[in-house]
Amino acid sequence: MSERRSLAGVDGCRAGWIAAVEHPRGRTELRVHARFADLVAALPEEALIAVDMPIGLPDRIEGAGRAAEIAARPLLPPERRSSLFFIPARPAVEAGAGPFGDAGERRAAFARVTALSRATSMPSRAVSIQGFCLFPRIVELDRLLRADPTLAARVHESHPELAFARLNGGAAMRQPKKRGGRASPDGMAERRAVLRAAALPPALLEGAPPRGAGEDDRLDACALLLVARRIARGQAVSHPDPPGRDAHGLPVAIWA
Repeated sequence: MSERRSLAGVDGCRAGWIAAVEHPRGRTELRVHARFADLVAALPEEALIAVDMPIGLPDRIEGAGRAAEIAARPLLPPERRSSLFFIPARPAVEAGAGPFGDAGERRAAFARVTALSRATSMPSRAVSIQGFCLFPRIVELDRLLRADPTLAARVHESHPELAFARLNGGAAMRQPKKRGGRASPDGMAERRAVLRAAALPPALLEGAPPRGAGEDDRLDACALLLVARRIARGQAVSHPDPPGRDAHGLPVAIWA
């Protein structure tokens, strides 16, 4: 497979961000960077990126979440819909950006975030601890995209479980991704087989994942690389279609 531009699927990981990258003429690589800006700087300037991180933060939330979550959630099989977290309004997300000096500061921030989430949503909704843990990376990406409109035009929000379901004919993965907080060998094997069947370059799936990333992070990034391929070919669809926009002009859409 050959594209005219470099493509990357990106997921958050323990060390920061992991990218599965495919360059023109089929050269592939896995990269890990502590900051999204460093990852972008390491890629060609025209690279198209699909990332598992919310983009576009409304100032208020009406209904069951951002328009992107509302549109994309029905595309997930029922047993995987909980993987698409509720993301609150911008004031709540920014209040949880950190850094936090200790556990006490983190608890206090979570309390502030919960209060802001309730105050800026209708119906009033709290935020999950899983969603709260994403806020530092959401804000990191948000600030970068707001500062560079050209980058915002080529970084697209996606979701790995949605990608896997679409690659699997609309059916959910039968095995969970994790068990007891660790990557499930059966879940990893099932997802790896789906990626191989989709003609993902085998080199991206072989060997140990890069330092600072887990096997689940690597496979999620690989699934998002396939989304980036489809976006580049004009074959992907945004949910909603067309994308919404937040007050800063960032798109509010999940691509599949």
